[in-house]
Amino acid sequence: MQTSLLFSVSRSASSRILLLFTSKKGFGVSSAHRYIRFNQVNSSTSSSLTSLVRDLTSSPPFQRQFQQRQPLQSSASALLLAALTVGLVYSAYYSYHKTSPKPTSHSEPLQDITLEDLTAMTSELAAGRPGNLTSEQEEKLRQLWKLIFQVCRVGEENQAPAANVPQTTTTISVPPAEEEKKKSRMTSLWSRSSKANKSESDAASTTSSTAPTTAADGAPVNIQLSLGSKDGEADKYGQTKHFYETLQSYPPSAIRDTIWSMVKHDHPDALVLRFLRARKWDVEKALIMLVSTMAWRAKEMDVDGDIMKNGELEAVEKNDGISKDFLAQIRKGISYVHGCDKQGRPLCFVNVRLHKAGEQSEESLERYTVYLIETCRMLLRGGVDTATIVFDMTGFSMANMDYTPVKFMIKCFEANYPECLGTVLVHKAPWIFQGIWKVIRGWLDPVVANKVHFTNNATEMQEYIPLKHIPKDLDGQEDWSYKYVEPVPGENDKMKDTATRDELLRQRAELYKQYEEATMEWIKTANAEVKKRREEIADKMREDYWRVDPYIRARSYYDRTGVLLPGGEVDWYPGEKKNGEVKKDVVTSPDDLD
Repeated sequence: MQTSLLFSVSRSASSRILLLFTSKKGFGVSSAHRYIRFNQVNSSTSSSLTSLVRDLTSSPPFQRQFQQRQPLQSSASALLLAALTVGLVYSAYYSYHKTSPKPTSHSEPLQDITLEDLTAMTSELAAGRPGNLTSEQEEKLRQLWKLIFQVCRVGEENQAPAANVPQTTTTISVPPAEEEKKKSRMTSLWSRSSKANKSESDAASTTSSTAPTTAADGAPVNIQLSLGSKDGEADKYGQTKHFYETLQSYPPSAIRDTIWSMVKHDHPDALVLRFLRARKWDVEKALIMLVSTMAWRAKEMDVDGDIMKNGELEAVEKNDGISKDFLAQIRKGISYVHGCDKQGRPLCFVNVRLHKAGEQSEESLERYTVYLIETCRMLLRGGVDTATIVFDMTGFSMANMDYTPVKFMIKCFEANYPECLGTVLVHKAPWIFQGIWKVIRGWLDPVVANKVHFTNNATEMQEYIPLKHIPKDLDGQEDWSYKYVEPVPGENDKMKDTATRDELLRQRAELYKQYEEATMEWIKTANAEVKKRREEIADKMREDYWRVDPYIRARSYYDRTGVLLPGGEVDWYPGEKKNGEVKKDVVTSPDDLD
């Protein structure tokens, strides 16, 4: 009967483990090496430990013993040999880790680092973004742009010049004969019956490898997809079906205009890359998701033609039921964006205790959710392209639990705003939330679920947010609290100047056309000169957006309080000292609101 001795040296569950196996039958050199396992990659340490065992086992007395595979004379000898080996290995291991520099933990407070520094760090480290793509990722990006141009019929002879389309936004028009059918198809996800879900799945499964489609204006869209069985995979929002419906019902020019209206001040590649990353670099799935999102923005929510165009002031003036519910959420401060975390990401705080289920209509909740997400997009800068949400669960009770807006928010981030969520902090969750979280976690994509972290105090929250940027009501150091500033009459007067708006949009449409032409050339020949030209046009588009912005987007709380400044600059802390001077509080009027 064998007797064995197992020794393990480990720093953690993922550290190196040394296994030595001895028996009355003895063991050879190969056996000793076979039972060494290094679970954490470290070439220098691994080399040192391997050399140590090699030197120990290659000494003449031991080598003769092992090569002949003679049994050790006694169990005491085996124990002595094993103990000696482990002792020497542990000494080398301890000596290495005692003298080697420790890696800096991301949880350590960041001292004297500005927002600009954080933005630069994020831009340098974030993979899969413009300027930080592998050759394979860049090729995927070219392929997706090529498919987008096929869908929008960009570059074809009968494509209308971009300069002739100066609309602020394009609400996709459905032919009269299709209107009633579209109304039934575009119902809310949460109200669909199992029969509807089954028909949606059947429609997706009937797509062939080649799916030529006819657009609403009668022009063929020569789009070819080889989805196979991939189209139904993880398509819980029915985007494949929406994709084909969009191609069948909407003019290619409308899809194109809606895509460009979503870009805003973002880099066009950055927008497209969000969909590629969300679909794990599957080009066809990314196309389906992008086109489906465009239809959702234009038809279902009318994001740019209504929600962002009309904003808060129109809700005050309109004063109907939905407007009152919309404003009630803003005035209470149920959610707001303030400050940034250690990665430079905007912080969205949600005071769950202020929400009462049933107080606002479902439509107003959805409208407010989209308005907040879109407003937060205005506050993204540089390489920072995600936000952090803090759910403050202080004082939470079952009266605050409302699954409907939670489902809608999940759908937004998973289906229509991909790769926009950085981290979610659930702060001071009571014990009754444990069961609720199990339900919610089951709805989440695993990638999104892994971004959720629970904190109980400011010390734990400090791992993600500098203590000086944690509000005092969350036991932080920042002496700030949300107080809504009402809209100023006349703050949106520039939107009435339609002549200036149309001229600015005509000029902007020319930039779209230039970018498309440069991109088509880049698809064919990805040389350095073409890449540089694309980047220069993208920079012009970013700067140009802020010239157009006051003519197409209503002013928000963040414009009125001086957080979002003219030209797109963001100042989270207007009263802080900058370069030895104290920035004065911003007082706005209709004349200086741009």
